[in-house]
Amino acid sequence: MNKLKVAILGSGNIGTDLLIKSLRSPHLDCQVLIGRSHSSNGLQKAASLGVATSTESIDYIIKNPQCCDIVFDATSAKDHFIHAPILKDLGKFVIDLTPACVGEICVPAVNLEECLTKPNVNMITCGGQASIPIAYAIGQVNQEVEYIEVVSSIASRGAGPATRLNLDEYINTTEFGLKRFSGALKTKTILNLNPALPCINMQTTIFAKVKHPNLPELQKKVAEMVERIKRYVPGYEIILNPMLENGRIVVMLRVKGLGDYLPEYAGNLDIINCAAIAVAESYAIKRANISA
Repeated sequence: MNKLKVAILGSGNIGTDLLIKSLRSPHLDCQVLIGRSHSSNGLQKAASLGVATSTESIDYIIKNPQCCDIVFDATSAKDHFIHAPILKDLGKFVIDLTPACVGEICVPAVNLEECLTKPNVNMITCGGQASIPIAYAIGQVNQEVEYIEVVSSIASRGAGPATRLNLDEYINTTEFGLKRFSGALKTKTILNLNPALPCINMQTTIFAKVKHPNLPELQKKVAEMVERIKRYVPGYEIILNPMLENGRIVVMLRVKGLGDYLPEYAGNLDIINCAAIAVAESYAIKRANISA
């Protein structure tokens, strides 16, 4: 089976976990992990697995444009604003794991197919990947969604430097995605970093205010959505089915990571990586079918 060549920008925890996942994929061939420091644990891990490494950042791809068909950008929102036009000119299919929101925002369980025709796909945020499918289901069942609020709690140890650096972008991008896919008039996003030990799994609560809630239909839609998500995020589960509390719809979910490179409690990072791999594999399959 022909595989599409992949380059990963960013040798931190997210980039290294993407490396492990892409090496396991029957549709992807990871050619290089690109960082900025020779002392990076990610680059050392890649070298131990026989994968090429570089510390030249985006310059490596500029100098070696044939190294990849797909680029995962796991750097920062600030860096992606620089990378995006360069990669567009090089004709690469870009999967952006930063909250830069340059390209088409994508939640595989909701709008995968339309994203495969775009040159740059944005994976929103971990909170967005967890909550937007549920918000979308709420919007599908209820015609008038007045307000949606999402509160995510993650282990403090699972929030690395990039997550902390991009908190403002995280909130803005998640709220934008919630509004777009649910049709809500107002949205609010809250992220709590929990220092508790042992570390907690990612947990997200969605609150929604609608005029005429239809719980039986919503419970059915949410169950269907969860089945779609679990195809690429096995650790995704609903821990409180849709219910009414003080006039609001409430849904709670938990995400447990696969434990490939990141610890299992880092479901917040794992969910966005699993979603990114799902997009890349679907793009590779589509390319193979077109070429056949």
